[in-house]
Amino acid sequence: MKPYTVIGLCLLIVVLMILPLLASRFYLYITLQILMLSLFALGFNLLFGYTGLLSFGHAAFYATGAYATGLILKNVTNSLIPGVLGGTLAATLLALIIGFFCVRHTDVYFSMLTLAFGMMVYSLAWKWRDVTGGDDGLIGIPRAPLQIPGVFSLNMKAVSNYYYFVLIVTLLAILLLYTIVNSSFGLVLQGIRENSHRVEFAGIPIKRYRWIAFVISGFFAGLAGALLAPLENTVAPAAADWTKSSEPILASLLGGIHTFAGPIVGSALFILLKETVVRYTEYWLLVYGIILLLILLGLRGGVVGALIQFKAKAKR
Repeated sequence: MKPYTVIGLCLLIVVLMILPLLASRFYLYITLQILMLSLFALGFNLLFGYTGLLSFGHAAFYATGAYATGLILKNVTNSLIPGVLGGTLAATLLALIIGFFCVRHTDVYFSMLTLAFGMMVYSLAWKWRDVTGGDDGLIGIPRAPLQIPGVFSLNMKAVSNYYYFVLIVTLLAILLLYTIVNSSFGLVLQGIRENSHRVEFAGIPIKRYRWIAFVISGFFAGLAGALLAPLENTVAPAAADWTKSSEPILASLLGGIHTFAGPIVGSALFILLKETVVRYTEYWLLVYGIILLLILLGLRGGVVGALIQFKAKAKR
C-alpha cells in the first residue's frame, strides 16, 4: 500500500472516530448504514469481483444474521457480543449448506440457484410466524450492553456508543478481508475468475475454493445483518427480499468490482444519493434509478476504476 493511501486511510479513520462529537443522530445513523452496506458489499464482491460468481440471493445470509441475532438477544442472552457472534455463525452455517449445492454450477445457473435459495429464506421469514413474527417482523430486539461478566459493561442504548462498536467491528472485518484477498487464496480466486479451466489443469480443486469463498462471503453478509438487528430493534422479511440482494450488487458496480475499495465507495454513494434524492421529490425511485443508470453506463469500471484510469492517463 502506497504512503499517500495509508495517510488518506488514517485521516478517514480519524474523521470517523470523531464524528459522534460533530454530527447529529441522523448523520450517525446514515454512517452506520454505510458501514453495514460496506461489509455486505465487500463480502459479496469476494464472490463476484474476485471469484467471478454473481449471486442474486445474498440477502438470505444478511437476513439470517439479523433474525438469529434478534432471537438470541430476545430469548437467550442480554449481551451484545454473543448475540452478534451467534447471528453471524448462523448465517455462515447457512452459507456452508447453500454453497455446497450452488458452487457445482456457474454462470446463470449459479445465479438462479442463489436466487431460488434466497427466496426460500424470504418465504420462511414471511410464513414462519411463530419464530420470525411473519409479516409483522421480529420486534422488540434489545440493543444489549457490551459486557464481559465480571470485567466491564458498556450501555449501548446511546447511538454514539453503538456507532463505535460497529465502526471497530467493521474496521477489523475490512482488515481481515483485505488480508484474505491479498493472500495466495485470493490470488487463486482471481485465477478462477479469469480462467477456471487453466486453474483446474494446474491441479487446484476449484469447487472447493469456490465453496470456501461462498462461505466467507456469507460470513460477511451475516455479520452486516447481525449488526443491523440491535440498531433497528426490529427485523422484517424485507431483509431477505431479492431487492435487498440487489443493494451489494449496485454498490459494488458503482464503486468498481475489481478494486478492494470499490464496494466501500459504492456503498457510500448508494446511501448518500438515496437520502439526497428522497428529500427533493416524491418520484425518488424513478430519479434515483436514472442517476444510478447514468453512473453505471458512464463509468464501466465504477468510480474507483475510473479514478485509477484517469490517474494512469495523467501520468502518460
